[in-house]
Amino acid sequence: MPAGFKGPGFALLGFLLFSTHDVIIKTLGAIYSPIQIVFFSTLLGFPLAAFLLMRDSTQGNLIPKYPGWVAARTVLAIIGATSVFYAFSSLPLSQVYAIIFASPLLITVFAIPILGEKVGIHRWLAVIVGLTGVLIVVRPGSTDLELGHIAAMVAAVASAAASVIIRRIGREERSVVIMLYPMMANVLVMGALLPLVYKPVPIEHLGGLATIAVLGFLGGLCIISAYRNAEAAVIAPNQYSQIVWSVIFGAFFFNEWPDSSTALGAGIVILSGLYILLRESRSKTSENTPVLRTRTRFETSTTPRLSPIIRAQRKKDGKPEQ
Repeated sequence: MPAGFKGPGFALLGFLLFSTHDVIIKTLGAIYSPIQIVFFSTLLGFPLAAFLLMRDSTQGNLIPKYPGWVAARTVLAIIGATSVFYAFSSLPLSQVYAIIFASPLLITVFAIPILGEKVGIHRWLAVIVGLTGVLIVVRPGSTDLELGHIAAMVAAVASAAASVIIRRIGREERSVVIMLYPMMANVLVMGALLPLVYKPVPIEHLGGLATIAVLGFLGGLCIISAYRNAEAAVIAPNQYSQIVWSVIFGAFFFNEWPDSSTALGAGIVILSGLYILLRESRSKTSENTPVLRTRTRFETSTTPRLSPIIRAQRKKDGKPEQ
């Protein structure tokens, strides 16, 4: 692989694996409750997650330095995981991605009160235009607003808020604390709710749940490799390749074809997000660059959050944080 393509190549592969991961979630979501899928995919992902968690060589214990922020991020992660899993099970893949890709736009908004970020008129206009794109996808008033649409919007909001909280505490809180608490909470909370929705899982479906964990792990390794080989400004835009995969996989596996409103709205959301990425890639445009720095994918907390690992790796390699 040419040296200049290593970063984007790993990123594209990683997001392909994540999109395949979402196809399995959607397939199993037609049979099982999101609660059951979140529980088993997180539980089966723990052995793989331990491999990534061991990369945190920072001395310390598992007691959070910022218990309030860690608790808030954990609650948001649980809400986000359940919501996005439900959205995948009830909506076409392309619609879910079009809505949850509003998350980078919302990160820009949440960065104002949480990070003290100053957002100029250009980024405000991009946020407004992007959220208009979400409305075009949802089309309130012209079609019935399904619970899946609401779940996708809740997932976008929760993911954005969780990402900004990580930006707030990530420099001082241990990576293992940031990553482990949401995963543990997912197992405990979903395990407590599991008796209410449990259905027996045949071996082939258990294999599917294990595959979700494996794909999330492998996708994470690819994204980490991508950030090691290229700057964030080069890697971050590759996340939108998932829209392409959602159309291909939706048509091939579920006979889903995006209508004109979904295509138009998704295009507006993507262009708005790319514009914000461009603005924040310029020096001195943003003090915190909450979207660009180690931005990977929307929050599910069924696998470890990658951004703390990427920041720790860059620090170990002697590279500046992005």
